Amino acid sequence: MEYAVEHGPKALKVVSDSELLVRQIKGIYKVKEPTLRDLHGRASQLINKLQWFEIEHVLRGHNREADELANTAMDKGSGRAPFRPPQAPQKSQTEFNGIVRGGKIELLSGHLPEGTAVEVRVKPAK
Repeated sequence: MEYAVEHGPKALKVVSDSELLVRQIKGIYKVKEPTLRDLHGRASQLINKLQWFEIEHVLRGHNREADELANTAMDKGSGRAPFRPPQAPQKSQTEFNGIVRGGKIELLSGHLPEGTAVEVRVKPAK
């Protein structure tokens, strides 16, 4: 979130396999542990600086891409070569998140082949 606020897109979607984390960020559950309360407060401040934020829970088996990205980042930080698990065939992605910049929609993740017809649904800013 700090990187997005300082450098990147002002829209962020977080996908987590921690249902507790998602419910705490959404305010459904209270954060009781003091250290986590500080981190939650910092996360809330950063979320408020974004133009758009969404967080959702997925089961761990459905969070493979995020797990790979996190492992790659940790490997990079430790200087180790990244672990690359075998790739299973992927289903075609049908929903993307993006942000408008300079009058054009920039995808925050995923890729569409040139010439793909799209339908746009606008989400209100929070």
